[in-house]
Amino acid sequence: MNVLGIETSCDETGVAVFNAQRGLLAHALFSQVAIHAEYGGVVPELASRDHVRKLIPLIRRVMREAATAPGDIGGIAYTAGPGLIGALLVGASVAHSLAWAWGIPAVAVHHMEGHLLAPMLEPNPPSYPFVALLVSGGHTQLVRVEGLGLYQTLGESLDDAAGEAFDKTAKMLGLGYPGGPALAKLAELGVPGRFKFPRPMTDRPGLDFSFSGLKTHTLTTLATTDESQQDKADVAQAFQEAVVDTLVIKCRRALQQCGYKRLVVAGGVSANRLMREKLDQVSKEEGYQVFFPRLEFCTDNGAMIAYAGCQRLITGRMDPPEIRSRPRWPLDELEPTG
Repeated sequence: MNVLGIETSCDETGVAVFNAQRGLLAHALFSQVAIHAEYGGVVPELASRDHVRKLIPLIRRVMREAATAPGDIGGIAYTAGPGLIGALLVGASVAHSLAWAWGIPAVAVHHMEGHLLAPMLEPNPPSYPFVALLVSGGHTQLVRVEGLGLYQTLGESLDDAAGEAFDKTAKMLGLGYPGGPALAKLAELGVPGRFKFPRPMTDRPGLDFSFSGLKTHTLTTLATTDESQQDKADVAQAFQEAVVDTLVIKCRRALQQCGYKRLVVAGGVSANRLMREKLDQVSKEEGYQVFFPRLEFCTDNGAMIAYAGCQRLITGRMDPPEIRSRPRWPLDELEPTG
């Protein structure tokens, strides 16, 4: 079975074709970073309009690269949520229109389930069960995963997600959009140990996160400096260390709580080099395995949606005729595939 995957939840238009036996056949992504950069963040209306412009040409390109015609596609998977409602509706409308025209099923995919399953696209995928850290601009969650659709949220951010905290802190430091990668790059020039930031909510039991206080600490720390480029680099270094250490501590705690030996880390922040290095080091010291998607599949992409949709279509899941989009959609509400 060939599955066409469509991702339009925010500011990236992603399309892919996945074959149930042969794996990923082709994929392409268009990022809207240049469009939103002058505003310092995503403008929902502009995002929706650009998805309208880019989606159909991208579908044609990917199907051509995968050497597939409409008659070769057995189903269409699309991101139904969570995300920006206008952006989600673009992908859902196109998916259902093509499914109706081609006489094939469409299936709604949860955006975070797509991220959670992205490491399954790698040559050495994890096996169930495992703990997943989903860490991005909009979400920071620890999830117990027993199988496809069998998810239990163990902890989540009570305020800003880790990626959101990176972006907002980058703005304080006068960095451009997107702020997370820019802050990580600046942090490489920082002097370790000059500033000490707290590791929030690690001195108490539980697996929830809170990163908003680190922004206040950043602002207070900056006020004690001359805000030179070196000062900013040192603050960036301390901030990044605090976020990464917090994530690592909570991951270790979740693995111990569940008694699992496998950790999956996915979402945009999973591309962070320092976090990968620290989790790799801890995994070797403590005897568990850690799995990451390749860098191109850390951010939003069509490949993860095509894969997740394929797994659900194989079990007979499909949408009713109406279009379904959910800007808010708790991962725990997903039905298990059986």
